[in-house]
Amino acid sequence: MGPIPLPKRKHQSLMLLHPLVPLLLGIGLAQHLKETSLFYLPDLPTSTSCLNDFQSKITALSLPTTLVSSCFHPLRFVISPNTCAHIETTKDWVKELGPTTALDSGCKSDLTDLTSCRACVSAGYQVQKELLAIDGNTSQAKADDCFYFAVLYAAGIVNAYGPESDSVMKCVVGLQFNLEEGSGDKGHSELVFGLKGAGGCCCGYVLFVGDVFVLRVRPNTGSIWYKIEELEKATDNFSQKNFIGQGGFGMVFKGTLVDGTVVAVKKVVESDFQGDAEFCNEVEINSNLKHRNLVPLRGCCVVDGYEEYDERGSQRYLVYDYMPNGNLDDHLFPSGASGMGKAPLTWPQRKSIILDVAKGLAYLHYGVKPAIYHRDIKATNILLDADMRARVADFGLAKQIKQGQSNLSTRVAGTHGYLAPEYALYGQLTEKSDVYSFGVVVLEIMCGRKALDLSSGSPRAFLITDWAWSLVKAGKVEEALEASLSKNDDSVNSNPKSIMERFVMVGIMCAHVMVALRPTILDALKMLEGDIEVPAIPDRPTPPGHPSFCGNGNNFSISPALSGPRLNSGDILR
Repeated sequence: MGPIPLPKRKHQSLMLLHPLVPLLLGIGLAQHLKETSLFYLPDLPTSTSCLNDFQSKITALSLPTTLVSSCFHPLRFVISPNTCAHIETTKDWVKELGPTTALDSGCKSDLTDLTSCRACVSAGYQVQKELLAIDGNTSQAKADDCFYFAVLYAAGIVNAYGPESDSVMKCVVGLQFNLEEGSGDKGHSELVFGLKGAGGCCCGYVLFVGDVFVLRVRPNTGSIWYKIEELEKATDNFSQKNFIGQGGFGMVFKGTLVDGTVVAVKKVVESDFQGDAEFCNEVEINSNLKHRNLVPLRGCCVVDGYEEYDERGSQRYLVYDYMPNGNLDDHLFPSGASGMGKAPLTWPQRKSIILDVAKGLAYLHYGVKPAIYHRDIKATNILLDADMRARVADFGLAKQIKQGQSNLSTRVAGTHGYLAPEYALYGQLTEKSDVYSFGVVVLEIMCGRKALDLSSGSPRAFLITDWAWSLVKAGKVEEALEASLSKNDDSVNSNPKSIMERFVMVGIMCAHVMVALRPTILDALKMLEGDIEVPAIPDRPTPPGHPSFCGNGNNFSISPALSGPRLNSGDILR
């Protein structure tokens, strides 16, 4: 059977899909075997109906309307004792081969790794020989049928992850891609021949090939790839009533999946991503990050701009675990409906949140390679779970950097008030850029004031870093504490006032204007936990063009005695 021409389209995924159609049909029949114990379909009408159903689904992907009828005849999938070794059901299989075969040892585990996949294929050939010996017919057609039975049994019955799992899919697709790259491996070609010679499908079990390939096989992430219909149903068509807020690169909606799981769906703003590669990079990063203090990515969805979705264009979505207590900003600075009834955070809660964020950042900087720089640490990107434990969210701006390197970027991403000076002014991104933003968040938590406040009554912006630093240098660190914290009774806890002041000092150290004077996030964590002492707060040179602050009340001034030496351009990079 020669290749069937595929219409030229701009979507590479469809170009790759055509040779995989027979392979993926087999996965559908393996699912049928798992649920019915039948290796093939019960009668001709069922086979005809299922193949027609399958054709209608792949026609929706603009594949040829005669693809299925050209490759497969309905009689090919009607079960018969003459198909292979008198086997029709799984009971027949056990009767002829016994309760265990080479498949049970070679195909049960995760087949994602190509070595494990090859071992499973080898086990399939061994079982094929046993089946042919039982059948007594060694013709090529019979060999194909028996090998295919082995494949179905391995995928549908033996493999612990099931026929629709990424494990099985990656094995099937991985071998196909390896073959196309010219491996020349005889086993690979026989596998493809066996599957192409005996594809199958079944109503209720057939896999929608577009879903399988476009949504399961694209990035090698292991995360769930959702259908757009699932997300639309979960969020009531992204209703405004389910709108949670604005996240990096998109809007976030609360949703409930069909199984009752509550999720947060980020509808990505297309213009901020440079095509699928950048989006898939975010998916790759998120899917491989596993830490108690990070918001886990559940899955994603890609809707290409073709067929019924042409009017909407290409769309991308990320699906995260839902954090029931919202973001940190809502608790620190409650306003509107989201802030109604929220009590001020207690000292234990603030302490726990700061330590949680530090641990999450430490994991990003040192727990993965290459290191990940978040670039947008701020109160709204710190979410609180049901236990009020903090989780760092929104890695849409994340950057993976080679060890020991900094990154010079012409496109600075982040939020005013939290941006490190060297990053905002010169585009230099290092791990210390995240440390600066972390320091600002620590000060917000401890002082109860926003990082950048344009509504304080002053003609100039209020910067929490300048304000807190001026109080510390004047020996008034206790005045920086949020009002509810200053009322804390020392007799209840072990000297909490001194611990609170230490947290403020660490925040100021982390948010120092000069990169070299900031600690690493690991050292900052040790300071917070009291494992190492907080060093004396060094002078904070005034950058060129720094405004002079004056006034009274809540406004403040920085005197020449406190401001230290003037900072020459470029010094902040050292």
